[in-house]
Amino acid sequence: MHLDIRYVTRFDYPTPVWESQNLLRACPIDSPSQKRLSYQLEVEPAADAMWYIDRWGTRVDTFGVLDPHTELVVTVTTSVETTEPLQPSGGATLLDLYEENRDGRLWTFLHSSRHTEWKGAIVDVAGEVAAGSDDLVSAIRDIAAIVNGHLDYRPGATEIGVTPEAVWAQGAGVCQDYAHVMIAMLRSQAIPARYVSGYFYATDVSGGGTPETPEITVHTHAWVEVWVPGFGWWAIDPTNDQAAGERHVTVGQGRDYDDVLPMRGVYFGDSDHVLATHVVMSVSGVGARTIPEIDPELRHQIDQ
Repeated sequence: MHLDIRYVTRFDYPTPVWESQNLLRACPIDSPSQKRLSYQLEVEPAADAMWYIDRWGTRVDTFGVLDPHTELVVTVTTSVETTEPLQPSGGATLLDLYEENRDGRLWTFLHSSRHTEWKGAIVDVAGEVAAGSDDLVSAIRDIAAIVNGHLDYRPGATEIGVTPEAVWAQGAGVCQDYAHVMIAMLRSQAIPARYVSGYFYATDVSGGGTPETPEITVHTHAWVEVWVPGFGWWAIDPTNDQAAGERHVTVGQGRDYDDVLPMRGVYFGDSDHVLATHVVMSVSGVGARTIPEIDPELRHQIDQ
């Protein structure tokens, strides 16, 4: 599937600010089931930019705006080609997982982080699933289904920083909550899991319906990757209770949300500001034709 994505973030400030330094994670990764065809970053006011790959494998663009400004607009246009990922066949056990991780390479994804601390009911539920299944893949599927069935997708039900235990207790959240709860449950049973952010080409992030029109407006989405012995990282979307497929576009990977935050930065000036983000996805190049021309003298461009 050929997907075009246009991501725009805009900051408006009541008074001029200066010395704005920023980190952006918006570039799709390359993987066996996803190939990045193009990537362009545009910043207004113009800014020089550099990039690097962080320890989790996510591209980070860095740029600074030194001149006083009352607005900052960051636009990313990118295209990817996706295919249906391979799926594990099953048969692996927790013992296989232990043997494969003797060298400690997955240590980071076995321990709690700020958003994935586990305790209480989620540990008990995950323990029952793990104890009742000899097949690791089946246990992972069961945990994803339990998270999906227990939580209601409800925007505004949580805030950044809420614990998995609190999300579970109230029974509602958004995609990042589903992901954090599932990760906490898996790690509590010594199953390595990591947080994934990106986009989902669907009419409803919690329903997964296929769009009837080629171009749609979406929000960033989150799901989980779990390590399966003999296979590698396997992507599961607990919000939709399904394996991630060709309509999922991966941008960032890490321990939790903090490692993949799309944009963060600092500036000197009034702390008040208005932030707006807009993401459009389209199939078969439709979106690329609707993107307006941009004056090259106003915006710095990076092509890859």
